[in-house]
Amino acid sequence: MATRRPKANACRVAAFQCAPLADDIPGTTRRLLHDVQWCETQGVDLVVFPECFLQGYTTDRHLIANRAIAADSPQLQAFAATFAGLTPDLIVGFIERRANGFYNAAAVIRGGELVGIYAKNHPNEQAFLPGNASPVFQTRAFTYGINICADANFPACAQRVADLGAQLICYPLNNLLAPATADRWRARSVLNLQARAVETGCWVVSSDVVGHHDAKLSHGCTCIVSPVGAIVARVMEGREGVIVHDIE
Repeated sequence: MATRRPKANACRVAAFQCAPLADDIPGTTRRLLHDVQWCETQGVDLVVFPECFLQGYTTDRHLIANRAIAADSPQLQAFAATFAGLTPDLIVGFIERRANGFYNAAAVIRGGELVGIYAKNHPNEQAFLPGNASPVFQTRAFTYGINICADANFPACAQRVADLGAQLICYPLNNLLAPATADRWRARSVLNLQARAVETGCWVVSSDVVGHHDAKLSHGCTCIVSPVGAIVARVMEGREGVIVHDIE
């Protein structure tokens, strides 16, 4: 049976909620390839994965320096080439090395090539420098932009990509926190995403890690929010999973 594709004026989006991984780019790449290949069979146009997922999220300066890779490095180029021949755009968080320091970034991969990078504008990690650009990208009939995790606390950050024509804002997240902090942010993370959707009139899609790791906890905040703030799909808290939705 042929894969059912979304309508011409729609974009089929998938967002994954994943257990955190670290220091295993080959293993993470295999995991991502499996997931994106599945998305291909579902007619998905855009796939979103969590913050810093490629190398593993950390706030430790030494680990950040060890894990960081440059956008033009053979390592990142080889990672992108893994997805050659696959239809969906892929957004995956990674730790980027630049000449002036390190950035909490998200790579946009299309057809096996790196087509763009967004660097977190409001990093809450002291070892990361703030990005100062808000690129937008086109897939099918939709224009999308990216904010990362703590950026959701800043309405102007979402508004910048909306002002550049984005109809969809993608949020790679990593809410792996001390348990008491995770509990405090459990509802607030969702409310932030709903507020950004309503303020900008954009769809919002988030992808988060989930579970316990190194005495930290993430409940998981992977959801799709409509421009009126309604949660139209969400992965169950505490579990890995994926949501797929056609946005029009």
